[in-house]
Amino acid sequence: MKKAITIILKFIIFVVLTILTQVGGIAFLISEIVRKRMTWNSKFKPILSFLVIYGLITFLIVPVIAPIFGREQIKHSEKNNPTNYMTVILNRNYVRPALNKLLSNTEKSLKGSDISINYLDANFPFINKFPLLPHLSHNDGKKVDISLIYETKQGKITNKQKSISGYGVFEDPTPNEANQIQKCLKQGYFQYDFPKHLTFGKKNKDLQFSKKGTQQLILKLLDNNNLGKIFIEPHLKKRLNLRNNKIRYHGCRAVRHDDHIHIQLK
Repeated sequence: MKKAITIILKFIIFVVLTILTQVGGIAFLISEIVRKRMTWNSKFKPILSFLVIYGLITFLIVPVIAPIFGREQIKHSEKNNPTNYMTVILNRNYVRPALNKLLSNTEKSLKGSDISINYLDANFPFINKFPLLPHLSHNDGKKVDISLIYETKQGKITNKQKSISGYGVFEDPTPNEANQIQKCLKQGYFQYDFPKHLTFGKKNKDLQFSKKGTQQLILKLLDNNNLGKIFIEPHLKKRLNLRNNKIRYHGCRAVRHDDHIHIQLK
């Protein structure tokens, strides 16, 4: 009975790690084999062996193999970095080269401004249609989420965010704006504002949404010919006076997009 429970627990760990990181399950299986052959005895041996194997796979092996599947890591620079480095650690920072080029071109066009690209979840390194939960469509290397732009009370644009994860702190519609969130929730799409549970902690409460900064970022993204779509909540589209037909509404089946911008290639 004890052996059966152990097998079930290890299977659950394998599944969870695979869902979260794509390669974590494989790293777990390898670490199980490795630790059994280690003579060093410690209660920390299972976790340490996993962390070492996972680190080697994530930072040394995956970046070499991913291009075979047409994907590469998002390239970091002065004005293009992850909002939260857990995105990198969890292998959720892979895109097609064309999307990397789009981000690079946008970064160059922002030169001289205080605006930077702070990216959130992109895609896993391998296999089209492998789900990157909780997202519905981040499964082909063509998509990436980008943080909104915020500013201080004095109007100075900053790279700081309002949650640890980068998700879940919403720029709600004002009483005079259309409230698509309320419509979706009334229709029974309970998941629509679920990211409010994924902040992992709120911070920088004194910051406010930068209308000017977010508008400028989106306009620079729209300058790229290979941009297919941008998803943002309808009330923000109207507030920012954005009229380009590439800016779409994502539908009630997704989650609300007034805490981030979603972009994708054609």
